[in-house]
Amino acid sequence: MNSPEKDFQLRVMGIECAPLLAALHEVTFRGGEVWDATSFAALLSGPGTEAMLAVIDTVPVGFILARTILDETEILTIAVHPDFRRRGIGHALVQNVLGKGKVFLEVAVCNNQAAALYEKCGFVKAGLRRGYYRDGSDALVLVSSDV
Repeated sequence: MNSPEKDFQLRVMGIECAPLLAALHEVTFRGGEVWDATSFAALLSGPGTEAMLAVIDTVPVGFILARTILDETEILTIAVHPDFRRRGIGHALVQNVLGKGKVFLEVAVCNNQAAALYEKCGFVKAGLRRGYYRDGSDALVLVSSDV
């Protein structure tokens, strides 16, 4: 069931998908910092912000939200539904963003699975943000190394 698959498609989405992104975010980050549809709509209405949705058949299974300004892109959040992890979806979503110049993001220091994905995609540690998350936990600042 968790074997690598390439049967998903990536689709660019707009502000109309805010409720869908919020629902996927909630399932992915259950018990953590979850963004609601209003937050996603506000982000998607800003300049340079884009959502890329991963779909298997007609089922939304993950997304990445990124904001590009000039030649720098920030990954704001990425989510892959727990039932569809370890199939290359997260990797494909990140790779899609890497073509947009220098890319950076924050990831919780305790999120080893995400950190491993980013390392596999060529990100390196650029710093640490103490108390970055609402619960007071720290975040690693990562930057793409292939710039």
